[in-house]
Amino acid sequence: MRTVGQNEKNRARGRSRAGRVAFGCGAAALACAAVLSGCAGPTETRPAPDRGDPGRGDPGQDLSPQARRAAARARLVAAARHWGLDQVPLTPPRPPTRKPEITARPGFEVNHQEDWDLPPVFTTIPTDKKIVFLTIDDGSDKDPDFLRMMRDLKIPYTAFLSNYLVEDDYGYFRTMQSQGHTLNNHTLHHPYMPGLSYEQQKDEICGMQKIMKKQFGKAPTVMRFPYGNYNQDGLRAAKACGIKYAPIWNEEVYVDHWEYREDDQKMRRGDIVLTHFRGRSDWNGTMVDDMRRFLNKVTSEGYAVARLEDYL
Repeated sequence: MRTVGQNEKNRARGRSRAGRVAFGCGAAALACAAVLSGCAGPTETRPAPDRGDPGRGDPGQDLSPQARRAAARARLVAAARHWGLDQVPLTPPRPPTRKPEITARPGFEVNHQEDWDLPPVFTTIPTDKKIVFLTIDDGSDKDPDFLRMMRDLKIPYTAFLSNYLVEDDYGYFRTMQSQGHTLNNHTLHHPYMPGLSYEQQKDEICGMQKIMKKQFGKAPTVMRFPYGNYNQDGLRAAKACGIKYAPIWNEEVYVDHWEYREDDQKMRRGDIVLTHFRGRSDWNGTMVDDMRRFLNKVTSEGYAVARLEDYL
């Protein structure tokens, strides 16, 4: 059986350099919502709504829409400064009312892909919006600062979890889920799937489905094959376990560099970006360092980060 995909996860890890802060509005402007509302810039799309402070009631409920937007902008500016970003991340457009058609990337199909209606393997979402999708694999590093950073900056992401790495702290990922992020299947033990029989692959996928339903309340319909390697048996097993989509990635970000699938070494609209839950034990940096590199790059190139499941 032909094996499709590349082993792209066993690459060298390097040292990260945190980005320098270069905001258009000074620190004094943080105290003035009206001034801050003018710092959004022409590339801003849709500001996040101001929901007030749930611990003290909702002080924003009596404000005008303009004042609420300015207050929300002030919080994002403060968060971007706190986490050492070069710019405030761009806000993605509203999700499409009509989902794009997702098919297997040309050259990534297997025999009988369409005849058997197998889950498509893809690296990019069809869209004309300048957005990318952040996906994070495995689950070994459980950095609370990462959760706080992404919450403060309102950055969506999708996690692909392997049980042998997350079973020591399911609570960490329940917190992630409670913040609105989707948890998906990355198999029980992260094996090289094409080296297994159909039944063994089904055990890896369906076994993780059962654990995710028990621990997180539902079995996902999305999975990622470890290392991006799969074959026909794997896609058949995935379908039998309730999987509808099997995305991989078009770029991968590390704390000190990016890697690209395409020869022109460029991001594209709708690209899926991969990184991993890893820290100083694997990298010369933290998840916060990794996310700082990711956000600085996508923002500088005019991209917003959107939620993958909104397009599936």
